[in-house]
Amino acid sequence: MEYGAATRGALLAAAPLSGARRSWLPLSSPPSPPSIQIQNRLYSISSLPLKARGVRRCEASLASDYTKASEVADLDWENLGFGIVQTDYMYITKCGQDGNFSEGEMIPFGPIALNPSSGVLNYGQGLFEGLKAYRTTDDSILLFRPEENALRMRTGAERMCMPAPSVEQFVDAVKQTVLANKRWVPPTGKGSLYIRPLLMGSGAVLGLAPAPEYTFIIFVSPVGNYFKEGLAPINLIVEDKFHRATPGGTGSVKTIGNYASVLMAQKIAKEKGYSDVLYLDAVHKKYLEEVSSCNIFVVKGNVISTPAVKGTILPGITRKSIIDVALSKGFQVEERLVSVDELLEADEVFCTGTAVVVSPVGSITYQGKRVEYAGNKGVGVVSQQLYTSLTSLQMGQAEDWLVWTVQLS
Repeated sequence: MEYGAATRGALLAAAPLSGARRSWLPLSSPPSPPSIQIQNRLYSISSLPLKARGVRRCEASLASDYTKASEVADLDWENLGFGIVQTDYMYITKCGQDGNFSEGEMIPFGPIALNPSSGVLNYGQGLFEGLKAYRTTDDSILLFRPEENALRMRTGAERMCMPAPSVEQFVDAVKQTVLANKRWVPPTGKGSLYIRPLLMGSGAVLGLAPAPEYTFIIFVSPVGNYFKEGLAPINLIVEDKFHRATPGGTGSVKTIGNYASVLMAQKIAKEKGYSDVLYLDAVHKKYLEEVSSCNIFVVKGNVISTPAVKGTILPGITRKSIIDVALSKGFQVEERLVSVDELLEADEVFCTGTAVVVSPVGSITYQGKRVEYAGNKGVGVVSQQLYTSLTSLQMGQAEDWLVWTVQLS
């Protein structure tokens, strides 16, 4: 049964379940009001109970822990953009100095309180991930390679001197969060549920040092296309003054600071009418690195080239998946240094990422010279082929012969 989102915050109460897990359950079922905004509450991370620690069991389905809201939320799915929509629940757990995360719990989606001296606010000690859930034609929910996000977070956490949830706990937490917000998964073909796991140093620290406490949160939002163009070609400008990452830095991990550093160049580019920015390496200033939040691929004949992951480039999960799909279709894929000159002579160029999936590039502008691909009017043949193949797998429209999807009941 579906409950009105605007009054849900006032109707939710803490109700202990069996064992150590607690969930938040509605007390009654009033008629749904027209608004979809939920009432915000402020939750202090330090006030959340630190439960018994240790290895926890992975539970594949927790649908019975929540009110079963089978109906899809009342949204304008046809005009869904890429932005935050307040959903029902978020997952939260924390970790003390022993390095073990407590058993997590679901709480109503809303603001949290942080100590002004927390490690994430003062020293940027934070990581995030991004993955998606899709609704299939038979109304089941599919996740795409969540274990890869778990592994990448653990790698990033090691670089940032942070503890991280185990792969098992990460995947289980994602499943819980999606099931608790199932009604916000868009109808088939209307978008996806974007899942944002966030790991941060929430403990108070004044001197430069790792935080004494960490918090892991997962929230979700239904989304449409990342770029307003959708699968239509985007227009990029090559940036040769600002740099996204430097050798020896944190460019290969999904730390929050990597993204703040691209905002200025991105803002300038968008003011000039470009969709986004493509960055060059910081040493030679001639080799391709990434777009602000996507990996880049260059097509020439039957060869698809992409910058090698060697410390300054994020190892994208969509990037990795596209490489495997391309190889299966007979393309030659090269991971290596790719110069900007090769970019300007390419047959096709496209970007990949969780948010964009595959985004064809219609034009590149570099030092005042503009090069167009596919006449800047349509999607390149290779881009279209790879996009169709990958999204068909993600949405359960093709046989998952790579065993990449995880089905939720």
